[in-house]
Amino acid sequence: MGKLKLYFSACLVVFVLCLLQLQFDYSKLWSGLFKLGNTISLMLPPDASQWQYVLSAAIESVQVAIIGTVLAIVCSFFLSFLAASNITPHPALSWAIRGICSLLRSIPTLIWVLIFIVAVGLGPLPGVLAIMIGAIGSLIKVFAQSIEEVDEGVIEALRATGSSWLGIVIQGVLPCALTALLAWCVMRFEGDLAESTILGTVGAGGIGYELSHAMRGYRYDQALFVGIVIFVMVFSVELVANRLKLKMAKRL
Repeated sequence: MGKLKLYFSACLVVFVLCLLQLQFDYSKLWSGLFKLGNTISLMLPPDASQWQYVLSAAIESVQVAIIGTVLAIVCSFFLSFLAASNITPHPALSWAIRGICSLLRSIPTLIWVLIFIVAVGLGPLPGVLAIMIGAIGSLIKVFAQSIEEVDEGVIEALRATGSSWLGIVIQGVLPCALTALLAWCVMRFEGDLAESTILGTVGAGGIGYELSHAMRGYRYDQALFVGIVIFVMVFSVELVANRLKLKMAKRL
């Protein structure tokens, strides 16, 4: 209990120091609330006159998320077996792959998309590449963890029969870890779809571009309609993803 109080006090001190260091102007906060109310009034009612462009952009965002996630899953699937400590051919290989993944995860997807925009230009391609790179860093980590949770007895039994490394993976590890891997794939796509809408605001195509374009043009009523479409799109995918995850959880 004493340690808990100490940790809480330390966190409180850090929080207060952050507030003092940043020197917030709270008068701007209150004036901003009134401006926010005025902006919300300009959003109503939502303008759906450009629905065909918004729908096309929404479909593009879904396509970017699908392609980026699938490419990441394919790469991560193979590399995760090399990264898992219980079946890696060599510990150094596992450490190297995990180190690269840590580097990929440390760079936000938004930074990746800016890098790829410089390399390949504007459009959906940098969005696909950014989502793929960001997802690889995360998926290899969680895939490897799922593989490491496989019962060691299964692996040892196959080794005792003289099975090759590939045989151990196919006959022992994969059947045990497949459901968990699929659950991670569904969860990752759910997050990548949300990210694809954000990437469009910096030039990676999709519905994020439509939102950014409407806001820059002070067409707040159109921006609200785009926001509604984004909500419906992401919420629908979350519903389907949750159903799939529940079914997979029952199989575990």
